[in-house]
Amino acid sequence: MKKLVLAAALTAAASTAYAGNLEEPIVEAPVVVEETQGSSQGILLPLILLVVVAAAVAAS
Repeated sequence: MKKLVLAAALTAAASTAYAGNLEEPIVEAPVVVEETQGSSQGILLPLILLVVVAAAVAAS
Protein backbone atom coordinates (compact mmCIF):
# COMPACT_ATOMS: atom_id res chain seq x y z
CA MET A 1 0.00 0.00 0.00
CA LYS A 2 2.87 2.37 0.77
CA LYS A 3 4.38 1.68 -2.65
CA LEU A 4 1.07 2.52 -4.33
CA VAL A 5 0.82 5.85 -2.48
CA LEU A 6 4.46 6.62 -3.25
CA ALA A 7 3.97 5.79 -6.93
CA ALA A 8 0.85 7.98 -7.10
CA ALA A 9 2.68 10.87 -5.45
CA LEU A 10 5.65 10.58 -7.81
CA THR A 11 3.34 10.35 -10.84
CA ALA A 12 1.46 13.50 -9.76
CA ALA A 13 4.72 15.37 -9.17
CA ALA A 14 6.17 14.28 -12.50
CA SER A 15 3.07 15.23 -14.48
CA THR A 16 3.07 18.80 -13.13
CA ALA A 17 6.81 19.14 -13.68
CA TYR A 18 6.49 18.45 -17.41
CA ALA A 19 3.27 20.37 -17.96
CA GLY A 20 4.96 23.42 -19.52
CA ASN A 21 7.01 23.81 -22.66
CA LEU A 22 10.25 25.62 -23.37
CA GLU A 23 9.04 27.67 -26.32
CA GLU A 24 8.91 31.42 -25.92
CA PRO A 25 5.40 32.88 -25.83
CA ILE A 26 4.13 34.61 -28.93
CA VAL A 27 3.55 38.28 -28.16
CA GLU A 28 1.77 40.29 -30.81
CA ALA A 29 2.74 43.91 -31.36
CA PRO A 30 0.19 46.42 -30.06
CA VAL A 31 -1.97 48.10 -32.66
CA VAL A 32 -1.39 51.86 -32.76
CA VAL A 33 -4.14 53.95 -34.31
CA GLU A 34 -3.12 57.48 -35.16
CA GLU A 35 -5.84 60.07 -35.32
CA THR A 36 -5.66 62.34 -38.32
CA GLN A 37 -6.12 66.01 -37.59
CA GLY A 38 -6.94 68.51 -40.26
CA SER A 39 -5.36 71.94 -40.43
CA SER A 40 -8.73 73.58 -39.71
CA GLN A 41 -9.09 71.84 -36.34
CA GLY A 42 -7.60 74.72 -34.34
CA ILE A 43 -9.69 77.43 -35.99
CA LEU A 44 -13.08 75.76 -35.60
CA LEU A 45 -13.71 76.84 -31.99
CA PRO A 46 -12.85 80.54 -32.55
CA LEU A 47 -15.15 80.62 -35.58
CA ILE A 48 -18.02 79.16 -33.55
CA LEU A 49 -17.41 81.71 -30.78
CA LEU A 50 -17.35 84.51 -33.37
CA VAL A 51 -20.72 83.39 -34.76
CA VAL A 52 -22.21 83.22 -31.25
CA VAL A 53 -20.93 86.71 -30.36
CA ALA A 54 -22.17 88.13 -33.67
CA ALA A 55 -25.60 86.59 -33.09
CA ALA A 56 -25.70 88.06 -29.57
CA VAL A 57 -24.75 91.52 -30.85
CA ALA A 58 -27.31 91.33 -33.65
CA ALA A 59 -30.07 90.27 -31.23
CA SER A 60 -29.52 93.21 -28.86
